[in-house]
Amino acid sequence: MARVVLITGGMSGIGLAAAQAFQRGGDRVFLVDKQETPAGQEVVRQSGGAFFNADVRDAPAAERVAERIVAAAGRLDVLVNNAGIARDHVLWKMSEADWDDVVDTHLKGAFNYLRAAAPVFRRQQSGKVVNVSSINALRGKAGLANYGAAKAGLLGLTRAAARELGPANVNVNAVAPGWVETPLTEHYPAEVRGQALRESALGRLGKPEEIAEVIMFLCSEQARHITGQVIVVDGGQTA
Repeated sequence: MARVVLITGGMSGIGLAAAQAFQRGGDRVFLVDKQETPAGQEVVRQSGGAFFNADVRDAPAAERVAERIVAAAGRLDVLVNNAGIARDHVLWKMSEADWDDVVDTHLKGAFNYLRAAAPVFRRQQSGKVVNVSSINALRGKAGLANYGAAKAGLLGLTRAAARELGPANVNVNAVAPGWVETPLTEHYPAEVRGQALRESALGRLGKPEEIAEVIMFLCSEQARHITGQVIVVDGGQTA
């Protein structure tokens, strides 16, 4: 049976790669983002889903998205919380807005969509959730206090939600990518990219499709006994 999948930040990068993987698997894909891309629209069209132009920080919008998906498809099987931004600065140069925008997008955004999806999952007695975190939730990185704090918060949210939703047969896990070639990372200077490359045990940087494959696994029946976990996918950057 085709699953009904909701992905935030699904129009590009890891979110788009995951959307394409679910669509190829025959699932119906719904995307939330603040921008549209031709590739994302094609996923929505081919899968019979829909695109919602929304900011994940908007809690009422998250409720409306969940309601509209259930009205259209009758259920919701998978939630991938992927939406994210970067506002990198060392602490003494980081504005309050830089902090709030990043934490609210990554962490509050995931909370908003988890809270909206939870009643649907509990009613169905089934569901899969994957939160996209980062290796910078597991280590310190200069200039990333807001990003690292938000991504670390996602891991706490993942574990608490796994406990709360486990009785409803819902698996909640996280992936922690290292450097991945996405629109979010393409603006970084060459020396930052070079450092990530030197850290890699495999001698190369990650691709969105490689993260998407792990997301697909965590949403599969093969991972039915995995919950509350974080899977690092970083080419050995943290090895």
